[in-house]
Amino acid sequence: MPVKAVQQFMLGTVLGSEKQARHTLRLMREAGYEGIELCGFMIHPASPVVRMMTRAAGMPVGRGGRLDWNALVRESGLSVVALHTDLGSLERDAAAVAAEAKSFGTSRVVVTGMYRFDYTDAGKVQSLAQRLNVAGAALEREGCSLFYHNHNVELQRTGDGRRAYEILLTETQESLVSFEFDSYWFAEGGADPLIWMKRLGSRMKLWHINDRGARISGTAMTPIVRTDSMELGCGNMDLESLTAQALSCGAEAVILESHRNWEGGSPIRSFQRSAEFLNRMLA
Repeated sequence: MPVKAVQQFMLGTVLGSEKQARHTLRLMREAGYEGIELCGFMIHPASPVVRMMTRAAGMPVGRGGRLDWNALVRESGLSVVALHTDLGSLERDAAAVAAEAKSFGTSRVVVTGMYRFDYTDAGKVQSLAQRLNVAGAALEREGCSLFYHNHNVELQRTGDGRRAYEILLTETQESLVSFEFDSYWFAEGGADPLIWMKRLGSRMKLWHINDRGARISGTAMTPIVRTDSMELGCGNMDLESLTAQALSCGAEAVILESHRNWEGGSPIRSFQRSAEFLNRMLA
């Protein structure tokens, strides 16, 4: 059965001090989560520019980077399912990234979609696939594995008609690059995430889970409402079918992540509500 975890990025506003972080991690354990996925720039002090940019994007990283995360994770009893980093850091010093991941007891290293990158340029996407292969080989030499995490940008079509994600899937080596599939972002981009999960098959070793729907407060002015992230089982995604597929392909961890639109405005209340779904589906 895959490990149930929460992505640290969801928790930036409730990790401001050691006391608050311990409380948040304890509530995660009590809700039924067994792991946490760490972000490299949230376990180290973030610059004011990074904090400002993430806050503007609705994804505040908070000030948890000042804390001793090795100690906090050890005391919490949670496992670290993976460490998120950026491709540039990997290319500069894969050994250092691997050493940090292993210090938390994990061998999984995840990179996310590239910033300021043209995913409609087939040549650039092919080059990215090769960069991932090289980074994956460097991590393999250090005893770690590389994963690529998608958003919706990879659904763009390149000049030759293929989707960028298809190029990344077909031109990365299976032995060197695995995938952390985010089904919410593909649903948000207009794709059927179940089809892509089936295409990934056993290369999808990590699954980022979220739900998508509309939280209506009061009377809507028009019959059209804006969709956003939702607690699991509260939106419109077919999470039951997606969960069945994740189990059939041997996913190693199911990781909750949402950035906003939390029940009561609280990421804690949100992960507690989502845990009810996960505990039922992954019993």
